[in-house]
Amino acid sequence: MLSLCSHHIVDLYVWVDELVPKQLDNPMGGRPPLLTASELITLQVWNVLMLHQKTLKDLHRFTREYLDQEFPHLPKYSAFVDACHRVTPQMWQLLEYLLADEAPIKIMDSTLIPVCTLPRAQHHRVARGVAQFGKNHQGWQFGFKLHAAITLTGQLSAVALTPANVFDAQVMPRILNPFTKIAVGDSHYGAKVMGRIIWEKYGTVIIAPPHYKQKKKVAAPWQIDLLNQRSKIETVFDFLKQHLHLVSSFPRSVFGYLVHYVRILLGYQIMMLFGV
Repeated sequence: MLSLCSHHIVDLYVWVDELVPKQLDNPMGGRPPLLTASELITLQVWNVLMLHQKTLKDLHRFTREYLDQEFPHLPKYSAFVDACHRVTPQMWQLLEYLLADEAPIKIMDSTLIPVCTLPRAQHHRVARGVAQFGKNHQGWQFGFKLHAAITLTGQLSAVALTPANVFDAQVMPRILNPFTKIAVGDSHYGAKVMGRIIWEKYGTVIIAPPHYKQKKKVAAPWQIDLLNQRSKIETVFDFLKQHLHLVSSFPRSVFGYLVHYVRILLGYQIMMLFGV
């Protein structure tokens, strides 16, 4: 594992600046921004890697107090939030570039991301009309759902965000591709109709345990071994939620939730790629 120090933020900035698509920071003209897209992405990723702070307000306060030499022209908080929103499409492009989407074997699953507690769901207004009710083994929750596929080493190979009421198997065409030869999932991914669609579209074999109401099926030893590794993606979800604070009720807009989710996922992928 690589141990990060404070001076590594410069190395991170150089790496991000080389990968981020070069675009006009202010295509409408007028006063140039105080921070470039590479600087804003570096700050948000550094927050995930080192600080694990829950909000952009905490990040802004930390940058103003402890990174004033690296970012002497930090804008005020409201302008800083607007700037972070502005570079979110570029963060998403960087995340897509870093995904291990050519992995031949993928483990897929989903997890609910609540935006508030269940008693407050009827009065929640920030994500109203987008967030929905969903149910898992823990009961009903109100919010979004993260659909993901990972490699056998834990790297993200595909991600998709949907309302919480979207069924897992419906998202398989978005998290799989022609490079995927074998996809492993729980019983929610074992539907015959969707399995046939995925086979005809991508040539991918779906391995999933039978539903508890179905008869037992015969499986080869290598299939049983892959099914036993499904817990790896649960470990990824637990790390995202418990250590990187993926679940949050602090954003004040739907796009604010997207900013939060994208920076967490991007930070996690960088951690896995470089062994941070």
